[in-house]
Amino acid sequence: MYDFDSESLSHDPIHGYIPFVARRSGPDEVAEQEIIDHPWVQRLRFIHQLQTAWWVFPSAEHTRFQHVLGAMHLASRAVARLYDSLRQQCPDVPSRACVETLMRLAALLHDVGHGPFGHFLDDHFLQGFGLTHETLGSVIIREELGELLRKVRRCPQGALAASEQIDPEQIAFLITRPRGPATGQPKWLCFLRALFCGIYTVDNMDFVLRDAYMSGYSRDAFDVDRLLHYSFFSERGLTIHARGLSALVKFMTVRAELFRSIYFHRTVRAIDLTLEELFAASGDLLFPGNPLQHRDKYREFTEMSLLVDVRRWAESGDKRRREVGAQWKAFLERRVNWKMACERTLFFDLADAEQASIFSRGDFVEAALREQLPAAIKNIELRVDLARHVHRPGTRGPTSGQNFLYDPSRGEIRELSDSDLVRQVPASYRICRVYARDHRHDALLAAALDGLVGPRQEDALTNM
Repeated sequence: MYDFDSESLSHDPIHGYIPFVARRSGPDEVAEQEIIDHPWVQRLRFIHQLQTAWWVFPSAEHTRFQHVLGAMHLASRAVARLYDSLRQQCPDVPSRACVETLMRLAALLHDVGHGPFGHFLDDHFLQGFGLTHETLGSVIIREELGELLRKVRRCPQGALAASEQIDPEQIAFLITRPRGPATGQPKWLCFLRALFCGIYTVDNMDFVLRDAYMSGYSRDAFDVDRLLHYSFFSERGLTIHARGLSALVKFMTVRAELFRSIYFHRTVRAIDLTLEELFAASGDLLFPGNPLQHRDKYREFTEMSLLVDVRRWAESGDKRRREVGAQWKAFLERRVNWKMACERTLFFDLADAEQASIFSRGDFVEAALREQLPAAIKNIELRVDLARHVHRPGTRGPTSGQNFLYDPSRGEIRELSDSDLVRQVPASYRICRVYARDHRHDALLAAALDGLVGPRQEDALTNM
């Protein structure tokens, strides 16, 4: 009979029932639920998945805790589909139960290093200490959770062999984006890394489904069943059969559209600009220093704790806290400092020299933009925001070399970028926006931006 006593279910609006091991089978074992219930994971309940977009999309109040449970579930689904082909390519791979348990724990913990406002904190706080949420998360996995992780012996689908043990170093490897060729790691582990750092991963498949649903964008964003069904490991790595290519392109397209319409929404980016000013003015008051040296405090550092703290500053006896607290109070009342004056979206193909253009850096664009403005407004307060998304195989970055295509007509494995269908997708795009304190000069700013970018496509067609 199935061991119902040791398993529990979490009901999820995206995936349905998510099973997890809830009881130990012996005194020296740690159950999955003990990792789920650990304070380092539970703190993710108090960090929004959509770092500032929840201020714009009222229904998108979901948290990173819900997301990591969904990613854990997708890890099981991916292993169920891919393990046999992985074993064919890598005969030394551990048992399926071991691989599935490893993948589930990596998915559960891949966001454990995140702090308030997610990726925003990476760019405007952690970077100052040479950290990202991934590198910080790897330390937490090794040094805070390592002893527990080594004692996890089961996932819902089975138990590890007596000679097998979960290695926290392998979890840290899986969740960290590649910075170059992997050395010293087994081939099977390098192949599995594509499910965390490739084009379609257990992370981004969940957040595309979840964010689309919770924001109201779509109830069924892409066909995850077809995408997984036509995936397998070839001798080159994670490979998709040509029959699944349309599902992959749909996923890539929807993900890019979520960036355009939700993550990069004009008001979301205006909120980010305001938040950037607040962090510059009060970052040292928000947290005492390098999180690696204050891990206990970082474990308690969440959006909820931060927002409660700054709300009190306006009444503080300390002059500096009181002054910056007034700015935080305005932010909490959703008074945003910046207004979008104009925007243009630039699409780049692989052959386009994106990095060589002025649109690779906001300060370059701002300097060129001011040269285009009339003398009377050359020195007005403005900000140039360059939101960039890369979503085509073959571009530089962590997805490069992680995913491949099987062409049944030729019986060969090819680069994904060889596909005509994939080539229809832009390699990347940048949304170039100009923000000012008010809307008085919108027309002049738009004319100046047009002078930098060139005629709009629709204008060019009209003049033909």
